[in-house]
Amino acid sequence: MLSAYGYGLVRRRYCDERRRIEARVVRGLKGREPELECQIPIVVICPHVDLTGRGKRFKVDAVTNPTLESKREISTDPQQTSSSLNSHCAKFREGIPLAEQMRPHKLDDIVGQPDAFGTNSLLHFMLEQKKIPNMILWGPPGCGKTSVANVISHICKESNNLRFVKLSATMAGVNDIKEVVKVAKNEVQYKRQTVLFMDEIHRFNKLQQDSFLAHVEDGTIILIGATTENPSFSLNNALLSRCRVVVMSKLTVKDIVEILKRTLVRNKLATIVNTLEDIDTIDGNRAPQNVAIIENSSLQWLAEVCDGDARIALGCLELALTAAKAQSVPVVTLSDLQNGIKRSHVLYDRSGEEHYNIISAIHKSIRASDDNAALYWTTRALHSGEDPLYIARRLVRIACEDVGLGEQNAVVEAVACLHGCQHIGMPECDILLVQCAVSLARAPKSREVYDAMKKCQAFLKEAKGPLPSVPLHLRNAPTKLMKDMGYAKGYNLLHKDESGLDYMPDGMKNINFFNND
Repeated sequence: MLSAYGYGLVRRRYCDERRRIEARVVRGLKGREPELECQIPIVVICPHVDLTGRGKRFKVDAVTNPTLESKREISTDPQQTSSSLNSHCAKFREGIPLAEQMRPHKLDDIVGQPDAFGTNSLLHFMLEQKKIPNMILWGPPGCGKTSVANVISHICKESNNLRFVKLSATMAGVNDIKEVVKVAKNEVQYKRQTVLFMDEIHRFNKLQQDSFLAHVEDGTIILIGATTENPSFSLNNALLSRCRVVVMSKLTVKDIVEILKRTLVRNKLATIVNTLEDIDTIDGNRAPQNVAIIENSSLQWLAEVCDGDARIALGCLELALTAAKAQSVPVVTLSDLQNGIKRSHVLYDRSGEEHYNIISAIHKSIRASDDNAALYWTTRALHSGEDPLYIARRLVRIACEDVGLGEQNAVVEAVACLHGCQHIGMPECDILLVQCAVSLARAPKSREVYDAMKKCQAFLKEAKGPLPSVPLHLRNAPTKLMKDMGYAKGYNLLHKDESGLDYMPDGMKNINFFNND
């Protein structure tokens, strides 16, 4: 295992050897035919050195010498060489998902996110100048976080002073980060800065996240993290203070349609028509053979059902095109898509931020007496897979907090709904929850008790010194000693206005938490 110094020494020797070999080969080619000179590849010996310290070695190639490899035939036909290369690339890309192949390489190719990466945004100007800041990309799945990282990786390839490393927190650990930092410190000696893209960074615990702090602070690495979770809850405050949080929104239907059309046009995967009657009139001739035909309405529908996730939209499009190839006439219609691809994806995480957003929407809709919105959000939560008992418990809370004394039977109905959900479960209990939510939304509201409780809590929190003791006449007297000490002396069962007793502690007789002042 090489040290950082040893790695740098081997790298310098390798570069010097490469330049000497290239110079000798070029001198030996002088006077040869131009066609042959273009066809002789120059391959440099790469030494057998473990540069990572993890048992992985670089591939060793030999210098191709025409005199030593006379038995090997070298093609001098440029067309043949080009066609074989294209064939190899095509075979290589067959196994790559369409969503991965369509990742943008340039800033202008990014679809959506005009606030974060639009032409007039600060980040756009910085990336154009190859200035990459520490940032956390926060957004829902399929909104373009990894695509932005892919653009940054190509920016690094175009620059001699930047190096891009991609890791995923689902597979990497602290040891992998140490390896990256070790190489990054050596690269600093050659004035090269390392950009580390950490996908799913929220998967790291707080201790693992601390391993970034010192190296981000001193500029050893530029950290770009991607997360679907709210960074306020999933990332360290110390790490957030060193990085800029870039909020990426869900892609719109228009954005998804643009991505789908760009995919079909650039890769010549299909011909887009308004209706199937337009097939025979494409360019005045019949539609090209072996190329699928797809309607605009199909792309529009596909963009609407993918819930703003470009990865899902491209995956569904790839499935539809693959199925169409088996047909004698490869046509993808709207009915084919609707029958073969159902809406099975709704952005929801029972332990994430969207979970609390939906529950908050239910609560606030009921508080505002909007029965229609209460029905929608409750049904959407159930459709997304929310725990029905969690919703039922929230409805019991709403019945006391917002309905309160306005309709005292509301809490009875909410508790009955909770018991019903516990007994019958899903899917039968869905109507219980929706009916209870609508009933609470239509019930008269009274927050009198809730507001009084909040005032009392604030009073206790702000109280100075020891809290006042319980008056003797309100204390319990289970023993003779307590009775002799005056516990419960003078207590009676009369109304407060007739008993002649005070029920508030000493010094608090004039405090009323139900007053509006």
